[in-house]
Amino acid sequence: MITLGIDAHKRTHTVVAVDALGRQLGAKTTNATTSADHLAIIRWADQFGTERCWAVEDCRHLSRRLERDMLAAGERIVRVPPKLMAHARDSARTYGKSDPIDALAVARAALREPNLPTARLDGPARELRLLVDHREDLVAERTRHINRVRWHLHEIDPTWDPDLRALTTFKHLDIAADRLARLDSVIARIAADLVRRIRQLTIEINELRVELEAGTETAAPNLRQIHGIGPLASAKLIGEVAGAERFRTRHAFARHNGTAPTPVWSANNTRHRLSRAGNRQLNAAIHRVALTQARSHDEAIAFLNRRTDHGATRKEAIRSLKRRLSDVIYRAMLADEALTSNNTLRPAA
Repeated sequence: MITLGIDAHKRTHTVVAVDALGRQLGAKTTNATTSADHLAIIRWADQFGTERCWAVEDCRHLSRRLERDMLAAGERIVRVPPKLMAHARDSARTYGKSDPIDALAVARAALREPNLPTARLDGPARELRLLVDHREDLVAERTRHINRVRWHLHEIDPTWDPDLRALTTFKHLDIAADRLARLDSVIARIAADLVRRIRQLTIEINELRVELEAGTETAAPNLRQIHGIGPLASAKLIGEVAGAERFRTRHAFARHNGTAPTPVWSANNTRHRLSRAGNRQLNAAIHRVALTQARSHDEAIAFLNRRTDHGATRKEAIRSLKRRLSDVIYRAMLADEALTSNNTLRPAA
């Protein structure tokens, strides 16, 4: 079995082939990243045999087109987390950092970790992720405009101090627009223009929420049944996970999302600490769900009380709740993916 590590970039891709022992057999760098260049890489790899596996650093904004072309050609690709590459580089006899060194590190990391997730063609999960990311960008832009408006309103009238979230509602935007229209100054004109932009952004944000709600109701009915997971949280989870079935067990999923505790004990002192590894966006989504359940879900509240009664701190109890939520989310996503697969395979009436 030959492993081919790829260091993907915007304009070039570097490939290094290694044997089963990690010894380098050859290297190639493309001059561009078109589909023709990707097929040329496959033809170049034919000299090492057909028993091969491709390993790509998991940075899908750069490697998505490469993965799509190779999967269409029938190749098998695994995704290597960037963190594994650092350890592979440290253990090598070469020094420094270059594209061939990085590609070699990708290949050797894939050899060392036999159960890496495999790449597959994009589906509804990527569409939801794109919509979620776009909505988050719009929310950030609206927040920036709101902060500027609040400073302008303070300069116009120090007593004019809307609530923190008031300018996200049409009612308070109308009040601000009417009051600014009666003023004749440059700063009032600028503030009125910002208010109009905030209104338009709010309309677009609300439309995206409706679209995400409809999409998640179809794609994730079981996930939506979990207390604290609404359309935005479910879309975020689906987009970041990109298929729960690619994880062998619930424990592997917990490692991926950073809820698996890290052991830091020795001798008779058994303890664990918070893990800083894993997908932090996914971890943050699970954390928000945990905080929601800690406020309003009876089973979660009872679990937290049991943990604190046994000597755990509030933060430690929340971490334990997140670990349990990871298992619940994993099972729900597997059920949703199985349901979607069955609906796709079922013949039309």
